[in-house]
Amino acid sequence: MSKIKLSNNFIKNTVKLALNEDLYPSGDITSGLINSDKVQKVKLISNQKAIIGGLAFAKQTFSLIDNKIKFTVKKKDGSLVKKNDLIAIIQGKVQNILIGERVALNFLTHISGIATKTNQFVKLAGKKSKICCTRKTIPNLRVIQKYAVKLGGGINHRFNLSDEYLIKDNHVASSNIRSLVSLAIKNKKGKKITVEVDNLQQFKKIIGMKFNTILFDNMSIKNLKAGIKLARKHYKTEASGNVSLKSIKAIAATGVDRISVGSITHSVPAVDLKLEI
Repeated sequence: MSKIKLSNNFIKNTVKLALNEDLYPSGDITSGLINSDKVQKVKLISNQKAIIGGLAFAKQTFSLIDNKIKFTVKKKDGSLVKKNDLIAIIQGKVQNILIGERVALNFLTHISGIATKTNQFVKLAGKKSKICCTRKTIPNLRVIQKYAVKLGGGINHRFNLSDEYLIKDNHVASSNIRSLVSLAIKNKKGKKITVEVDNLQQFKKIIGMKFNTILFDNMSIKNLKAGIKLARKHYKTEASGNVSLKSIKAIAATGVDRISVGSITHSVPAVDLKLEI
């Protein structure tokens, strides 16, 4: 599976694109009204309990605008913060800090939002079942969102379509499940194979074939337990489909190895953070 690499160049280039959205074509015409060289300290503060993330993106934002701005981290990525906690201090010309305020906060609140929601699932699932994300990510933000999942204690599923074979319902609908699994085994060349089923009859057709993980999609708890019992000696197990904070405990209690949750990347609220002058 592909590894996430948040290199300095990646962070810098990503922030450049974000700043260009805000500053093209004429810059920040409102902050330009401030005519002062006075250096001020601005506090980055949390308005809620959260797992913080994205500080490198925020720091890079201010650095690209004005390399004399000092960004002092008080809480590292992955830290648990509570309401009114001081996360960082930004020191520099106030108009330059204001230019980067929204871009910095957009990175911070989104990454922290994913990390925080992931952590809520992780805590409810307990130690046995791992929480993993999916490819249901915002285009061009996959690396950042999957990084945020790991900050929250989750794990990453496939990063792209070539990481592993994942035979899903629409593949099966257009072919034969045993034929697809056989072809994947024949061509795997070191790749892992996961097969999705939405009923036990489908699973029984492929039990004994040499793939790695059986993915139970949108199954009742009763059928999920039965499927896990059948799979235990042969395959790793995964559950997916409409997983919520209300249902996660019951799903994890079945003993499933991992639970994939699309909502931790595509439907998370932003964490409430603020810059205070």
